[in-house]
Amino acid sequence: MRQTSLAEGIYDLWIRTDLAAEARCGQFVAVYPKDKSTLLPRPISICETDRQEGALRLVYRVAGKGTAEFSRLKAGDSVQILGVLGNGFPVEKAKPGMNAVLLGGGIGVPPILELAKSLSCRKQIVAGYRDGNCFLREDLQRAACADLPGTEAAKGSAFWIATEDGSVGTRGNVMGAVAQNDLRPDILYACGPLPMLRAVKRYAEEKGIPAYLSLEERMACGVGACLGCVCRTVAVDAHSHVHHARICTDGPVFEAREVDI
Repeated sequence: MRQTSLAEGIYDLWIRTDLAAEARCGQFVAVYPKDKSTLLPRPISICETDRQEGALRLVYRVAGKGTAEFSRLKAGDSVQILGVLGNGFPVEKAKPGMNAVLLGGGIGVPPILELAKSLSCRKQIVAGYRDGNCFLREDLQRAACADLPGTEAAKGSAFWIATEDGSVGTRGNVMGAVAQNDLRPDILYACGPLPMLRAVKRYAEEKGIPAYLSLEERMACGVGACLGCVCRTVAVDAHSHVHHARICTDGPVFEAREVDI
């Protein structure tokens, strides 16, 4: 285990675990605090997988007592995790010859890294931040440009940034950066806050292209038993028999047309 700070309140944690052998991009693990007063595990998306070393990379934001405890973990410590959870991004939908645009916003940026490494088609990444604390910037640029010819890779011509305050890249959000840089996706993958995902869904519907959204939600059990993390769906769920799906087990990734957000 090793941990570093990437930005204020953002931590980069590598955990050695056998779960690395089966983890897929877009999935998550539930991490248990040792302080029993916190009771429930905290769901954290998988940022990167190192199967050779048997390790998972978790990049998370301190949001409360449980994640504050995680931020104090150091080499040699142990932690209990439940996983691997969720369905992950369907990378097989991005066929060779397609242009996949990957959109990450805020703490929805980290899962985009393993997704980029898993795709076998051309990919373009847009990462959105509040300000110039653009954590994972270099990692994402390397992943986006890994398969480009030398000149294109040197220019970083497959990676863009949007910031709310305009300090880096496009002023505004990721969809503004898509428009400003005239990106033309054949397929979209996105992870971020709900307003961003709503905008991605509208864009995909207008363009008539498939989009896959990773939804963020507070979770309790993480295994679909409590129905505490549901989203509204177009179809009736076979488990609950209503227009709802469990984000922890049916998701967190859904095709945009499946969800009513």
